[in-house]
This record gives sequence, structure tokens and C-alpha cells, in this order.
Amino acid sequence: MPMKQSSLILLALAAAAVPVRAQTSYVDSPDGRTRLTLTAGAQLTYSVTHAGATIVSPSAISLTLGDGRVLGRDARVRRTGRRTADDLIQAVVPEKNAQVRDRYNELRVELRGGYAVIARAYDDAVAWRFVTDLPDSLVIAAEEATFRFGAPHRLLFGDDTSFFSHQEPAYRWLPMDSLAAGRKALLPILVDIAGGPKVVITESALEDYAGMHIAGTGGPALVAAFPPYALADSARSDRNVPVTRPAPYIARVAGRRAFPWRIVAIADRDGQLLENQIVYRLAPELRLADVSWIRPGKVAWDWWNALNLHGVSFRAGINTATYRHYIDFAARYGIPYIILDEGWSPTTDLLRVVPALDLPELVRYGQQKGVGIILWALWRPLDLGMEEILDTWQQWGVRGIKVDFMQRDDQAMVRFYWRLAAEAAQRQLLVDYHGAYKPSGLRRAFPNVLTREGVRGLEHNKWSADVTPEHDLSLPFTRMFAGPMDYTPGAMRNAARAEHQAIFSRPMSMGTRAHELAKYVVFESPLQMLADNPAHYEAEPDAMTFLAAVPTTWDETRALAAQVGDFVLLARRKGSEWWVGAMTDGTARGLDLDLSFLGPGAWKLDLVRDGVNADRYGEDYVRESAIVTGADHRQLQLAPGGGWIARISR
Repeated sequence: MPMKQSSLILLALAAAAVPVRAQTSYVDSPDGRTRLTLTAGAQLTYSVTHAGATIVSPSAISLTLGDGRVLGRDARVRRTGRRTADDLIQAVVPEKNAQVRDRYNELRVELRGGYAVIARAYDDAVAWRFVTDLPDSLVIAAEEATFRFGAPHRLLFGDDTSFFSHQEPAYRWLPMDSLAAGRKALLPILVDIAGGPKVVITESALEDYAGMHIAGTGGPALVAAFPPYALADSARSDRNVPVTRPAPYIARVAGRRAFPWRIVAIADRDGQLLENQIVYRLAPELRLADVSWIRPGKVAWDWWNALNLHGVSFRAGINTATYRHYIDFAARYGIPYIILDEGWSPTTDLLRVVPALDLPELVRYGQQKGVGIILWALWRPLDLGMEEILDTWQQWGVRGIKVDFMQRDDQAMVRFYWRLAAEAAQRQLLVDYHGAYKPSGLRRAFPNVLTREGVRGLEHNKWSADVTPEHDLSLPFTRMFAGPMDYTPGAMRNAARAEHQAIFSRPMSMGTRAHELAKYVVFESPLQMLADNPAHYEAEPDAMTFLAAVPTTWDETRALAAQVGDFVLLARRKGSEWWVGAMTDGTARGLDLDLSFLGPGAWKLDLVRDGVNADRYGEDYVRESAIVTGADHRQLQLAPGGGWIARISR
């Protein structure tokens, strides 16, 4: 070998051995209290500080491509850019606020190899995402997203060890280091920083990609976990379609795209988690030109109460007379929808109606009464014949779809969600996803998607005692942080813990009547269920007065007092009216309601509170009225598993 060539090779090897020099960039929140730092070097990392304290220590992030390249290793900065924003998003379907302030500082770090990381800092959260600018398509073999904390803080999380489930967990507190390596949990996950703020980890802008889960490490760190790409799936039954051939990668994507946002939300007060809209702010923008037809509201539901009508002159069941009765009930109370749940058709043939139902007549009758019909469907038959089925339902005059049993959030299933949302919108159909993964931004792009399940809700009371007041008080800070949840409240049989029984065909809730009514203020769902029997509602006129009047969307939300898992006191405004909801766990407690959020002058307060015997008999409640002003305080006394709800108007 000539000496000159040998020297060049040695020089090249020496250059390759030189470590990549670390380059650090950061972005601060508008209020200057939170900083996200990106460090590019041998490993790309981020860290988060808040109020001068480290929240997330330097944590590795990367994308591994199918050809072995790792975006995030030997990371070299080409250029950086910055921008600020302070905008108002007009919410088509306002879950918390009619106007959502979108105020942040943004850092864009472009790296050699055709990719960049965009980082944003808000006053209540930080987030980052990868962006690639590479030719052709990519196979994403793995994504690394690490959340390294300084100590094994407590977690409140939904335990779920499978990538095939309804994502309806119970929530439990555990030290982070007791989450064994590889043990999976669902997002959102809440971290209780010892002596510091609460932190929620989740994602937004999940589109054409696999949903993110969290896995333990056995130490003070959490890591992302993703369901593999589905090369094949197979139906075990009409409704369970698990992946049978997983790929050794998580997604196949375009080479030029932005990836989902990874979110770390921060709250100094627990109540700030109830006001946080970071998932919505980071979501893709509206993709519909006409949204005038999208009408949120309540819906009378048949399945939870097992169609157990009584005091009627016909045999109750899946038949025309029963659903005419539901339409009459809905029309009487101004409820805009009823659902025909499982049984209206053969589950695998969504174009055929069972003989006992005259669906065209029900649609006509509902239109005459101002009540629309929503049809339940399994996802697989809908997926296989979507356009024909939706065209037919549109012709029938149906108003919406409740689609069920997806149980997955791999890339193929995420694509199904987006495809159905778009196809339904073309036909002016509303969508409610059941058997669903968490909200991750779809609803801002397609606001016809009003709600989704992915929550252990009231249906579990039919077969278990899992849905406790403690569970109810965990949801607003965990699952509801991601977006609306179809918990399906409305039980009119309410029992104290010792009296609760799981009866499938005559179910009840655990907690008091006032606790159940307060869910309609505390729990967000623009398509909110009335789960119980119309006969039960009509026998309870005081309760039904509140349920008929309470809105399902809100112009303004204020968390007045809250403690994760223990209690919530929330005020929401719709137009000129305020509604207040309070709920407690299994502990009786007093709460101070400061009415200073009211405008000047006198207001009428109409309330339902726990009765003196509600701790023993859950259906004991008192309805009262009073005149109040913004200078007043009211002392609320909540029974164990209790609640309080009020309408405040001029």
C-alpha cells in the first residue's frame, strides 16, 4: 500500500474516533419558569427544569430506522431556529373553553442526516417531536423516548400489560421503581414529584403511527413502548381481532413527515391539570370546511339499563315500540339523540336490520320529534365495507356512529380511526369510539368525533365493584387529561359502598345521587350519555331537571379546588350561566365554595346536595335554592362518595 494512501486512511480513522462535541440549545416557557434543554452529541437528550428544579434529567430520544440508522446518535447540529406564538384557537366543540389560548416559545434544531427536533415550551407543559426530511418511505424500527427522574416518585397509572385491550384500566399509586422493567402502563400517566409539581406524560398529533405506551425500568425512569406494525390479524370472534403476525418494527411512514408530540405537562396545583389543554393545542388543525352540522348534546342509551323498561304497554326489547318510547323520552327533555346499541342488526352485517325494528320509521319519527339516531357497530365489518355502509346510513337519515371493539392502537388501527373520522364527516355523521385508545389529537382535526371511551366507566358496575368513588376521582387527572371520555354516567340507583351489588340487568352506581349528578359537570364528553332507564329518570323529576339542563360543552372552565384521587370542585360557564360540580372519594369532607368568579349583582343558585343519610342510603339527596353574590362563600358538606351540583343563573 502506498504511504500516502495509508496516511489518509489513518487520518480518516482518527477523525472518526473524535467524540462528537455536545451542543446545547434550550427553550423557555413564556412565563420563564420552565425550560426544555436539547443536547446534541453522541446521544441526543432532552431535560426539563421548572421553577429552578430539575423535573426530567437528561433523557435519551431517538428514532431507529429499518436500515440501521439511528436518528439521535452522533447528533450534529446544522442550524437552529426560534419562534414565538400567542394565538387563540376557536374550538368547534368546546370541551373546556370556547377559546383556547395557544401561547408558547418554539425551538427547532436541525441535525445532520435529514432530520430535526422541534421543542415547545408552554407555561403548563413542554413537548417535542421529530421531523424527517428524507427521500422515499421509512421503516421505523424503534422509537426511544425516555423520562428519567431524579428519584422514584409515586406514579398514578393505568396498569395494562397488553397491546390488545379496551384500555379501561383501574388506576393505582405505586413508586416508580416498583414498575418492573418491561411492565407496561397506559398514557396518560401521572408522576407525583416529591416536594414538587405533578407531571403528566402523554402524546398528541398521533396520526399514521403507533400509539405510545409507557414501560417501567425498575428504577427512577420510564421508557416508551409501542405496539408492533400488524402484518396480519385474525378474528377470534365477530369482535376480537388481535394481531397474529407482528412485524419487527412499529411503523412504515413517508420520509418527509412530522412525528407525534411527546408531552410533559406540569402543574404546581392539582387543579391546573383540569384546566390544561395541551393535547388539544398540539393537535392537527381543523380539516373540515363546514362544521355547522356538528351538534353536541346528550344521548339516551339503551344497553346499560338492559332495555328494562317498566310501566309500558308493550314488551320491551329491541323492537320499534321500545325505541319509539326512547325517542318520546328524549324529546320530552330536549335530548337530541338516542343510541341503538348492539342487537339492531346482525353484528357482521351492518346493512341489514333485524325484523322487529322498522328503522326507517324510527328515523322518521325521531326527525319529527327532533331526536337523531346513532347506530352501534363493530369496527371490522365497518372497516371492510365502510363507504357502502356509511352511504346507506346517510340515506337512512342516521346521525352518528358508535364504533366498538377496536382494542388496538398499532399503526393500522390508528389509520382506521382517521379514515372513519374523515369518511363520516363527508356524510355529516358524528362518531363515538368505544373499545378505544386515548384521545391524541384527532378530535381537533375532525370535531365530528365528539367522544370516545378508553375509560373504566359506569358499565363496569354491571359486573364488578371496580368503579368506586376513588376511581372516579382519579379519572379527571389521568384519562380525562387526554380528552373527552365516554364514561356513560347517569345511574339513578345509587348505593353506598357496603350496599353496592353488581347486577347486570339492573345495575347501580357506587356513591351518592349527588355524586352521580356532579359527574355531568366534572366529566367531559360533548356526547354525554344518560345511561339509565327512562322510567327511572321520570320517577326522579328533581334529578332529571338537572340532567336535562346541564350542558355538554363549555365556554369557560375554572378548577376551584382539587386534589388528585381525593376531591374536585369545578366551575364551568355556558353563556351567562355557571355550573358547579363537586365530588369526593370515600372520605366525607367539607369544601369551601368561593363564589367570587361570578359577575356583579345577585344570582339564583339551584343545587342538589347529599342528604343527611346519604352515607347509608346513596339516593338520599336534598334540592335547595338561594340567592347569592360574588362576595359569598358556601360551605359544602359531602358524604363519603358524595357530591354537590349547582346551576347559577340570573
